[in-house]
Amino acid sequence: MDPNVLHNISYGMFIVSSNKDKALNGQIANTVFQITSAPVTIAISINNKNLTNEFIKASGIFGISILSEEATLPFIGKFGFKSGRNEDKFKDVGYKVLPSGCPIVTDYSIAYIEAKVINCFDCLTHTLFLGEMTDSAMLKEGKPMTYDYYHQVKRGFTPPSAPTFIKGEKR
Repeated sequence: MDPNVLHNISYGMFIVSSNKDKALNGQIANTVFQITSAPVTIAISINNKNLTNEFIKASGIFGISILSEEATLPFIGKFGFKSGRNEDKFKDVGYKVLPSGCPIVTDYSIAYIEAKVINCFDCLTHTLFLGEMTDSAMLKEGKPMTYDYYHQVKRGFTPPSAPTFIKGEKR
């Protein structure tokens, strides 16, 4: 079996965010997809050990900021390779807090979606959250960053906590 065949599944680059009380957190995610159109239902996959998972479970809401191809590796690294347990990821980053309390990142984002959790599924290392879209907006023109673009053009790599991580894969 060749796990590299999984690289042919299309993914994007997103910041999934949430809040717990007044605290904010967000992380890079590549597994975000639309499930239905009426009502608009979105699915996301978040590692069980990530603070964002805890925040989504506590608040019952999540935001998705759709990153543009212009997003820099240091910016992606801030949300993808650092923990909100150790630092404020929103420091020095453009964002806005929606009426629900959920933050969405505006820097390097072309659009956002907010969703209310309607179901979740334990997938061993990750939780699959299903959310009904409650808010969305275009922020600016641009091309959404695909996961392939992140790897091939930006030369980024996959952290072990990502659902698409392949053990032994060369960086």
